[in-house]
Amino acid sequence: MATPYRQVRLVSPQSTQDEALQRLDDVPVVVIAEKQEAGRGRTGSDWWNAPRGLAASVAFRKQSADLRPVSLIAGVAAVRALPELSLKWPNDLMHSDLKVGGILVEIHDDAVVTGLGMNLWWPDAPEGAAALYETDPGPERHAEIGALWAAEFLRLVGQPGWPRDEYRKHCVTLGWMITWEPEGRGRAIDVAPDGGLVVDTDGGVETLYAGRVRHIR
Repeated sequence: MATPYRQVRLVSPQSTQDEALQRLDDVPVVVIAEKQEAGRGRTGSDWWNAPRGLAASVAFRKQSADLRPVSLIAGVAAVRALPELSLKWPNDLMHSDLKVGGILVEIHDDAVVTGLGMNLWWPDAPEGAAALYETDPGPERHAEIGALWAAEFLRLVGQPGWPRDEYRKHCVTLGWMITWEPEGRGRAIDVAPDGGLVVDTDGGVETLYAGRVRHIR
């Protein structure tokens, strides 16, 4: 059975994350917008608005015993909504080896807010930025993708466990030599049952749970 939720579409909120948390009541709430005035990324990184973009956030009540990797579940939901995407552990959405979006998870006392941000079309993108489409997909595409992703994400969250094998299938990090801060280096070999990235290093096998990971050849 699908999880009941409430969907809100806004033109240009300050932050879909904040709006979703403020509007959360008895059922999960989904907030979808094309752009944000004060969006944020992981670790407080700046938010840039593409000419055609997507900002979607899902807020739901937290279960104290639920220790599943929410950001990885959200990534699987994104690939189900857009099969052309791939996943870079732990939060990036990739297309043709370029980052086009990301996942942000914020944990509160009794709620979890999970956000999806994506560049859909950006003809004059600044250096380091990329978009999913080469041509303008139109003014409604962000709402279509946001609704598909949110429904799939809530369906996965409402089920026991998480689709680890599916995540591993789409995770481009696996098999790559990677580095991470401050001085880590090794080959990514697996995603652990709890969502950690298993890395083979010169000093043995380690499991990463946070930090900036960079792929290297």
